[in-house]
Amino acid sequence: MGLGRPQPRQARRRRRAPRRRQSWSYGSPRVVVTTVGPYALYGEPLVAACAAAGTDYADLTGEPEFVDRMWVEHHAEAERTGARIVHCCGFDSIPHDLGAYFTVKQLPEGLPLTVNGYVRSNASFSGGTYHSAINGFGRARQTLGAAKERRKLEQRPQGREVHSAPARVRHDAGRGGWIVPLPTIDGAIVRRSAAALDRYGPNFTYGHNMVAKRLASVAALAAGVSTGFTLAQLPPTRKLLLKMKSPGEGPSAEKREKSWFKVVFVGEGGGKHVVTEVRGGDPGYSETSKMLAESGLCLAFDELPQRSGQLTTAVAMGDALLERIQKAGISFEVVESSPAG
Repeated sequence: MGLGRPQPRQARRRRRAPRRRQSWSYGSPRVVVTTVGPYALYGEPLVAACAAAGTDYADLTGEPEFVDRMWVEHHAEAERTGARIVHCCGFDSIPHDLGAYFTVKQLPEGLPLTVNGYVRSNASFSGGTYHSAINGFGRARQTLGAAKERRKLEQRPQGREVHSAPARVRHDAGRGGWIVPLPTIDGAIVRRSAAALDRYGPNFTYGHNMVAKRLASVAALAAGVSTGFTLAQLPPTRKLLLKMKSPGEGPSAEKREKSWFKVVFVGEGGGKHVVTEVRGGDPGYSETSKMLAESGLCLAFDELPQRSGQLTTAVAMGDALLERIQKAGISFEVVESSPAG
């Protein structure tokens, strides 16, 4: 989907903001929004075209290999042309990226900060998400290779440090169950935002977790992921796994209507303790469609920081997207603020 751009690219590079709302045109898009997937198989040509043309880009991917590979191959070109390449504009990873950003804004500036995110949801995943996961399991070697190549090339923030919180399974009655570290792309996205923005302080630590009521649920999830990963390594068994669910499958309208998500963030720093919540309805369909649509509109029409290349949602759009997402009905709220200790 393209959002029209009536002005020449050179003019846009000289004065990226503010942008005025104008009539649609086709053939010279300002922003391209895509839902193709699995992105590792089908996504690169569009990223390459947008980076070369200086056209902003937004997608729904949650695939680490694709994100890292696109950074390696096209980040420099996008910086040169002024394009903003923004991945993970759905449930991966807007509630987590903007939720951590919102939490940091409640804490003192210029001091070491720690934020931990805790995800809960009753939603069912789609066939497209399932296919992306199985293909990702089968491409473990490529995923590790892309991450390694990016680490070799990507500059670290000067004079600042960004860390992952220690990962361990534990019971936390205050959080409502068992805390399980989530090895999804969301934590990496939050830490990349922290590396790019001084507001996260000189030393920032983030941990990304899910909350499960019962230890048996944790064990079943771990067993399922382990089995899926093992079977996805061989083409014949990977094909069998992919046949179990088609890309177009998903929960019924009735199930989606009853689905919800909540991400709780606990932040500390500078003697302050804050708890925030991001809440919404069905994460995989209704809320993700809002997030992606608002991301495209934000890139096209809002006054944004003059940054380019591959960017996270917090770095590319920050406060403007946060305001849009809230107006779209996804709640960002401070539920507790007190002295630490």
